[in-house]
Amino acid sequence: MEKQKTSGRTKKGTGAYSNITIKKETATRFRTYSKKFNKSHSEVLDGMIQYFKENNLDPFGEGTKIILESIKKLERQMMKKFDRIIAIIKNMEKTSIRPTYEMMLILYEAYVKDGKRPRRESVKIQQEQKDFLAPRNTVPKVEHDRMLKEFKDYKKRCNEILKSVEKVEPMMGKPYLKINMGIGDFESLKYQLK
Repeated sequence: MEKQKTSGRTKKGTGAYSNITIKKETATRFRTYSKKFNKSHSEVLDGMIQYFKENNLDPFGEGTKIILESIKKLERQMMKKFDRIIAIIKNMEKTSIRPTYEMMLILYEAYVKDGKRPRRESVKIQQEQKDFLAPRNTVPKVEHDRMLKEFKDYKKRCNEILKSVEKVEPMMGKPYLKINMGIGDFESLKYQLK
């Protein structure tokens, strides 16, 4: 087979080929296997070699045994988890679903034996009151009084802070306001405003 050259380089996918002698049965098996992937034989063989290298597997050694053992271990763990889930479901069935079902069955049987059908009561439609002066969203008096007290306390605290503010006029720059307050008072105020 000839290489296709363009300006001294080979085109992608058309490299040098080499022959490998393998048994006819093995070659047939490999061809049918590589057809599954819709790739060339070289790409499939490359992928297989890469897989063995990345997973540190030896097709003739302990690698396959390790994989099989890990799969079996995972299978055992999954079966234990399935057993736990089944036990939980059975417990739920015993403790909650079954008793509820039996209670509903008893109630249904009592209803059927009674033979009486429940009377349907007519629905009374209330007429909407058209009193626009009545307050719609009201707050209980206790809540209102508490809110007023909190507001008065807040107002008192703000006045105390305003009294501790003084104007500072530096030699250079713009005048600014300074609050004379201790760090503890400042932290307390921050906590209260959260």
